[in-house]
Amino acid sequence: MINYDEFGPEKILTVYNPKSGMKGFVVIDNTKLGPGKGGIRMTPSVTEEEVSKLARAMTWKCALADLPFGGAKSGIVANSKELSPEKKEEIVKDFSKALKIVCPELYVAAPDMNMAEKEMEWFSNANGDNKSCTGKPSSMGGIPHELGSTGFGVFHATKVAAEHLNFDLKNSTIAIEGFGNVGWFAAKFLTEEGAKLIAVSDSKGVISNTEGIDFNELAKTKKETGTVTNYKPSKPTDNILDIKADILITAAIPDLISSEDVDNLNFKLIVAGSNIPMTIETEELCHKKGILVVPDFVANAGGVISSYIEYTGGSEQDMFTMVEEKVTKNTKLVLEDSKSKGIMPRESAMKIAKERITKKMMR
Repeated sequence: MINYDEFGPEKILTVYNPKSGMKGFVVIDNTKLGPGKGGIRMTPSVTEEEVSKLARAMTWKCALADLPFGGAKSGIVANSKELSPEKKEEIVKDFSKALKIVCPELYVAAPDMNMAEKEMEWFSNANGDNKSCTGKPSSMGGIPHELGSTGFGVFHATKVAAEHLNFDLKNSTIAIEGFGNVGWFAAKFLTEEGAKLIAVSDSKGVISNTEGIDFNELAKTKKETGTVTNYKPSKPTDNILDIKADILITAAIPDLISSEDVDNLNFKLIVAGSNIPMTIETEELCHKKGILVVPDFVANAGGVISSYIEYTGGSEQDMFTMVEEKVTKNTKLVLEDSKSKGIMPRESAMKIAKERITKKMMR
């Protein structure tokens, strides 16, 4: 069931092409700050309800990042693994053509699950407007995901939070859950800053080394063997949450931390590089225990900031500059507000995001 309130959703479009079998939808949640921004995911099980929740998350993320974007998301109902490249291209192009009535004035697309640069190239060409999506190939003015904008933002959120807690990042120990794009770059920038990486995980397992894990050797091992578990010297660990470290960076799966885990956590700071690593109720328990949690839509906004730079025709250097400036500023704002009011950072972040949108709505 889709929830409607004073913020949205404003439009829900369901589209279908009987010739190609393309079926999909877009949820434009809120456009008070600008066109709705959000990726397209292609899965056989995607639903309007799922997309609606993701669109609302983008509304808060864009507002908190202080970007002239609203929130939106879309989905194509298809099993990407069962499609030939030609069939996938046909479906993506049909989806794009069907969204000409909203792109790019009300909706700006981007890659999400099973969608990447090539799909955005198809989408943009079929739509006929280069601003209809971001995440395009660099030859079309795109800013490559491989530059690590999200992980770079997570690094700056972590840096601000460490300063907020009055401990030196250079003498801090870090555990990173997930060594994909976000975890890889977060680890790179944090270790370059002098932090000691003592544990890391990927889909194959968890490793730890209290003496420190060398990032360059770890990256080489991951690239050559496909998993961090082959890094030496290290010892296997059952669960990344069993590690004792100053900082935990979540960078992979949702619902990583349950309420039952909180009593056994040994972290001072958790920075949510992944989306929804825990429920709000679990965040509250962490807050009561004295663990500072920087929420996902504060910490991992680097990706959507990068999208804005691409959308406005900026450069790669513009992206790095704006990610650092905005993530640093907004993380400080959220943490200072939460401390002064004695509330969770998520509460402060939501309050700030809602105030920014409401101010526009009242004009």
